[in-house]
Amino acid sequence: MPAVVSMPQPVCLIENHGSNLVVNKDSVKILSEISEPVVVVAIVGKYRTGKSFLMNRLVGCNSGFPLGSSIQSKTKGIWMWCVPHPQKPGHVLVLLDTEGLGDVEKGDSKNDTWIFSLTVLLSSALVFNSMGTIDQQAIEQLHYVTELTEMIKLKSIATKDETAEYKKFFPSFTWCVRDFTLVLERDGKEITEDEYLMMSLELKQGENAQNYNLPRKCIRNFFHSHKCYVFDRPTSTKNLHRLDELRENELEEEFVEQAARFNGHIIKSSGVKTLTGGITVTGKMLGNLTTLYVDTIQSGSVPCMENAVLALAEIENTGALQYALSNYECGMNKNVPKFPTVSEQEFLTMHRKCEQEAIKVFMRRSLNDKAQKYEQKLKNQINKKRKEFVKRNEDASIDVCNKLLKELSLTIQNGLMQGRYSRPGGHKLYLEDKLQFLNKFNRMPGKGVKSLEALENFMQENKNIEATILQAEEKITQAERRLAASHIQAMQSQCQRQFVEKQNRDLQQSMDHRSATHQQHINSLTERMEQERRRRMQENESMIRQKLQAQQSTLNSSHQQSVDELLRTIQELQRQNSQRRQSGGGGGGGNGCIVC
Repeated sequence: MPAVVSMPQPVCLIENHGSNLVVNKDSVKILSEISEPVVVVAIVGKYRTGKSFLMNRLVGCNSGFPLGSSIQSKTKGIWMWCVPHPQKPGHVLVLLDTEGLGDVEKGDSKNDTWIFSLTVLLSSALVFNSMGTIDQQAIEQLHYVTELTEMIKLKSIATKDETAEYKKFFPSFTWCVRDFTLVLERDGKEITEDEYLMMSLELKQGENAQNYNLPRKCIRNFFHSHKCYVFDRPTSTKNLHRLDELRENELEEEFVEQAARFNGHIIKSSGVKTLTGGITVTGKMLGNLTTLYVDTIQSGSVPCMENAVLALAEIENTGALQYALSNYECGMNKNVPKFPTVSEQEFLTMHRKCEQEAIKVFMRRSLNDKAQKYEQKLKNQINKKRKEFVKRNEDASIDVCNKLLKELSLTIQNGLMQGRYSRPGGHKLYLEDKLQFLNKFNRMPGKGVKSLEALENFMQENKNIEATILQAEEKITQAERRLAASHIQAMQSQCQRQFVEKQNRDLQQSMDHRSATHQQHINSLTERMEQERRRRMQENESMIRQKLQAQQSTLNSSHQQSVDELLRTIQELQRQNSQRRQSGGGGGGGNGCIVC
């Protein structure tokens, strides 16, 4: 089913107040209500280059993100628009429109760098928008990419050069060249837009080529895929100030066709936002990530993706634990009207069903709980709640039994008040009434798990009645006294024996339940480990394909050193996949932990 998102127009996600970035709480609230996975497409580029207009067309309209018609930048901070994904049911498309980079009115290049870095951190597809051609000046506008390793850390403690690792977690890269007037040719041969991009990113040789090569290397190495689209001017110069008012047939036909190709690629090829470990990001998680990153920046620190995942896991697992525990309580509360249960086994069946459903709910929402810290917390909390429901079930049983005992004993009580047992033969009458009382009680259904205990307590409370009757009966013989005492003792022994047998049955049922729950936990862990192994193999195979593409491009530009580096990386990825295939059927470790 399509994701349910009601957001008629964009809202500001991150407000930019000079040197301060502030997360808009209303926007985070909107994201917190989105439990579906998100595809996050963000656009960056110099101000007044038509970024907002291009993003609006992804939603199918010319208006939405404010366009502006003057030399002043209209968009401040980062704006967000959430809509149901048009091709991926159950997913949400999140569009992020950023304020223009290089706005002279700001006078703070650091602020631009943070806006660019946040866009990279939050998106799964990054679009860079520029004007004219891809030349040295356009490349220099992307100098922010050379600062990413200083503005974003993958791990809290770096142990090696992490440049190659960024590609696994950064978004795809698409360069849109607006108002393009050149012919796509090289050496007299027609080339594609993608070939034009890779040609523009070719490296130079020589000692003085470092500054030239650095941004190009970063673009090639940081992003896992590269696309390029060129666009004619959308309309005549005199109509540019009212683009949001123009109908489709008032736009240039060539631009409409180019925009349709761009839209088709972005909608079809942009992936779901993921984090380290293959964690799929939902709208709620995206809101928490935004808050975590902005708070880190405002504190003067550098955002760390590893720390962000740990902090996000803390938030998500705490929420998953509470949600799963609430699920268990709701399930058990639905069974409360059935209390008291006929037997302990009936209660354990109810509990086991609700517990299994709660664990499933937790597993679906938990995040990176490899040490099973929160899963164990959940089990402890469920066990505590189970004891509360056990007591409620037992209390209900005692209440039912006490009312029943009081009602059934009315015949004896009336007999006592009327002096029925205070005459010769009275003890015999009492025993007959007492036997009838016990038979009726035993036949009555719905007494619950505490019926024997309730009966034993009742008998204990009324044990002096029979002795009083015996003393009051003048003609009773010593033999009758002994017979009566033996009868009482036999009944009490029988009650005690039944009580012990019930306790033994309850203990065995509890042990069977724990064994079944433990096996279910082992099965869940084994399945999770197999999914993790397959995901890592898929990730490496994807990297191999990308590295092969990069190898071909590098061969064209005759850089043998880059070729050797790519070959070594491919061989390492192939070696890792070979090891994972050999260990694929190995199962989990004896202690139940997942080893990455």
